[in-house]
Amino acid sequence: MVSMVLRVNHFEVVEAASAAAGLQEFESSTFELAIVDIFLQGTNGFEVIMKMRERIPNFPIVAISGMTMLDFVNETPELSNVVCLQKPFRPAELTLAVEVATRPRSSGTGDVKVVEGITP
Repeated sequence: MVSMVLRVNHFEVVEAASAAAGLQEFESSTFELAIVDIFLQGTNGFEVIMKMRERIPNFPIVAISGMTMLDFVNETPELSNVVCLQKPFRPAELTLAVEVATRPRSSGTGDVKVVEGITP
């Protein structure tokens, strides 16, 4: 669903079947944003996000999860400026999360942004 919504909104999408494949794509290509599921088979999305942020410190990321994750994200400085989107979400919420994640940031902000409750 995520890929379909993004393609309909004219985004170029690269999908990865695993965390390792996603990180390999990230290392070998240039991206403007990553959408990372927090619960991944064989690893967790927080590890993927931290590896991406080691390479590009303020890289825009949308973290998606079916569970509340805000307490952990708020306590982890490497995960600052992550936009959190809780499943299930609507297409409008996904596009809003992408918009929020890719907005220019002032240097002093490190807040987690939560996108929820948007009605189309």
